[in-house]
Amino acid sequence: MVEIHRTGFTQLTGKGAPRYGPCRANIIFVHGLGGHPRKTWEDTPIKPPAPGKLDRFRAALRSTSRTKRADDQNTGSGSTSSTSSNVFWPNDFLVDDLPEARVWTYGYNADVIGFFQAGNKNSISQHGRDLSVEIERDVMARNKEPIVFVAHSLGGIIVKDAIHRSETCRQRCRLVIFLGTPHRGAGIADWGKIAANLAVMALQDSNKSILDTLKVDSEVLDNIQENFINLLDKGGIKVHSFYETKGITGIKGLHGKVVNDFSSKLGLSQTIETVESIDADHRQMARCKCRTDSQYRKIHGVLKEFLLAGAPNGDGLMLQDSGLSSGGIAEIDPPVAIGALQPCHYIPMPRNPRFVGREAELDTLRQKLLRNDAVRNTALVGLGGMGKTQVALRLAYWVKDNEPEYSIFWVPALSEATFEQACAEIVKKLASGKSSGDENPKRLLRDYLNSPVAGKWLLVVDNADDHNLLSGSLANYLPESECGRTLFTTRSRKVAVDAAGSDVVELDKMSPQDAVSHLKESLIRKDAIRNSPDVEELLSELEYLPLAITQAAAYLNENQISVVEYLGLLRGTQQDMVSLMSREFRDKTRYKGSQNAVATTWLVSFEQIRRSESAAADLLAFISRIQPKAIPRSLLPQCESREEMTRAIGTLCAYSFLNNRGENKVFDMHSLVHMATRVWVDQCGHTTQEAEKAIRHVRNVFPDYEHENRFVWREYMPHAIKMLQDPEGQDVEERYRLCLSVGLCLWRDGRIKEAIKALEQCHQWRSSQYPEDHPDRLFSQHELAIAYDSNGQVKEAVDLLKYVVEVKGRVLAEDHPSRLASQHVLATTYMASGQVTWAIELLENVVKLQAQIYDEGHPYLSLSRDALKEAYATLKSGGKRLEKGSGTGGS
Repeated sequence: MVEIHRTGFTQLTGKGAPRYGPCRANIIFVHGLGGHPRKTWEDTPIKPPAPGKLDRFRAALRSTSRTKRADDQNTGSGSTSSTSSNVFWPNDFLVDDLPEARVWTYGYNADVIGFFQAGNKNSISQHGRDLSVEIERDVMARNKEPIVFVAHSLGGIIVKDAIHRSETCRQRCRLVIFLGTPHRGAGIADWGKIAANLAVMALQDSNKSILDTLKVDSEVLDNIQENFINLLDKGGIKVHSFYETKGITGIKGLHGKVVNDFSSKLGLSQTIETVESIDADHRQMARCKCRTDSQYRKIHGVLKEFLLAGAPNGDGLMLQDSGLSSGGIAEIDPPVAIGALQPCHYIPMPRNPRFVGREAELDTLRQKLLRNDAVRNTALVGLGGMGKTQVALRLAYWVKDNEPEYSIFWVPALSEATFEQACAEIVKKLASGKSSGDENPKRLLRDYLNSPVAGKWLLVVDNADDHNLLSGSLANYLPESECGRTLFTTRSRKVAVDAAGSDVVELDKMSPQDAVSHLKESLIRKDAIRNSPDVEELLSELEYLPLAITQAAAYLNENQISVVEYLGLLRGTQQDMVSLMSREFRDKTRYKGSQNAVATTWLVSFEQIRRSESAAADLLAFISRIQPKAIPRSLLPQCESREEMTRAIGTLCAYSFLNNRGENKVFDMHSLVHMATRVWVDQCGHTTQEAEKAIRHVRNVFPDYEHENRFVWREYMPHAIKMLQDPEGQDVEERYRLCLSVGLCLWRDGRIKEAIKALEQCHQWRSSQYPEDHPDRLFSQHELAIAYDSNGQVKEAVDLLKYVVEVKGRVLAEDHPSRLASQHVLATTYMASGQVTWAIELLENVVKLQAQIYDEGHPYLSLSRDALKEAYATLKSGGKRLEKGSGTGGS
């Protein structure tokens, strides 16, 4: 057990004996006003929070054995640091965690009375002088290693004065860590307030007689401050200033923070001073209950980083197991030499000199990742081919150029193998080419990035598209550190939300101006697009998709054709379009061996969806058969439950394959993605099967041609027409039922020519498949004849209706409503062609028979009577009369 001297120096031993051999540094702890060389740093022990309370990416799969070991160490189990049951963390934790350093405490008589006076026996100047003398005699005389001070509160002012007074101390001191030290005030009033706060905290009493004796000589304090800053300007000493974030409560006369934020920092440049918060009050910021306490992790991290950077041979130190369960140096077995003396950069792809635009998205990413209150995780999400990797690459090189304190690491998450390979390369780089002997580089890199020695870092996890992979086998290897920032690029909104919550940046198509610039930068012949109106048409056809533009430029460069020629191929047959969009090309700014073609870049995602979300895959296959724009939700095949349907649509939207227009429940798909879905279905060998399924479904949901259904059929019509133009599914009966429904609705919308095409398809198929007296065949002929008549094709209408009337005359009773209806239509067609006599003869027969089967006022009877009256009037006015035998007559 080590005995802590109340005054002077005590070397801490942890669980071992004092060491007097070579070490890397001397770490000296100096307490503040009313403090004690042990009690200032001492706290009651508690166990750290259970691993399940930690962030899910790091704690979910943490081993039980490590947690137990951390618990044992955090509670000081087996410690010989003192007889107290409290945690004296410089001895109980730090000595063992930093075996390469000697750890000391320094005590002095820190009475409050007259502490700020220059001439008092307890003045700051006297304490500074005593410290400078004793450190030269008791510490520096024994070894020649650098000195690091960890000073709490007013102890920091004593340290500054001692460094100024001792030349040897100035030469040996390399780092000072200030904990809540009042470096500066704005005059006597501010210094007085700080002094009063410290006195009240030290004595926990607001006795007026004590405060009255407290004198403030700001000139002394200002001189100490000025002398110390002059030393820092000469170089050699770094400063890390921690400020408190909480005020002390429960002490009479003390309100708010003891030392305000302004006073707790020197206000120097970042190259000299690092300023950081500790989430505790002034007193608690120097105390630690366990290794997972924020203050211990931060102070330990600063010290560890210093020791690594100060290694005599320039190599990194062996990372030791400190048992940190969060944000600290974790176990590496066997240990590996990793030491990033300077920021390290691993970006496996070169800069993209042709990159243009995306400034808004880049600025948003910089704000989220690099500002003072930056978030730890951000996701860049967008459709495949939108250029997420290129944006991330641009950001990585920007950080390298403009934020030199950041290390940058890049790992592709295309698969577990690519992730592990990148981790292995990074570990090798960090270890200066030495082999770690560790079979799991993913764990090794995670533990390094979780340790404070890693410093500030940006990790890019690119192509994080597979949710099962990210939430499964890789989840335990994603680092999480207060000093680190992670950018995920993904096609999956689900991955983006899981990884970054609301900190998601969406990447959409390029602006027309940026698209033109991108095409120009990618072409060998820049003048090929100068003032060319075809360029705008080409970019519109490519939907301003960066990958499609890059692929088009590669094709133009390789084949030396014009934009007009390429546009012609793109607008040619579907086979030409698929061939163009499926053509691979070389791009150094993309992964080696990756599929660069537009048509194939989404196939991996399609397969991921097929494996994990069969309902969403079914929707994709269906959409491949219809139009890609303005897709009503009600047209889509329904799942077994509403929730499953919502999830399936959500999956497609998450991959940006579908875009929701809003509350209208109408969706759009990029036309190039739509083309890729057809390629995917073809490659799966399900083209005919999916086409037939889609036809049957649309036929079942397509509405009747009643007027009240007009808004629904108008929404469905483009998709039904697209389906009827598809050569697949020619032998499915439902296809021709759909033809009939589409034709009837088109006719009622006045789209007569389109209606005739649909009705003719139905008529031709039924004529070849059904006998002549089949009701469906006769009905389709009847409706086609009406359409012919509406289109002015009277001869075609008469010929078809005469045939229908003749067949119905053989198979139906003379008063059958269907037979009478066809006779009525034939009569009106005769009227339209001027054959009034035949019209009158047919209508007289129709009226006679309808009067026998319908009540007076029935609409059919009324309609026929009105037609007969019109025929009589036409005849009376001189309408044409045909000779008998020239027409069919009533049958």
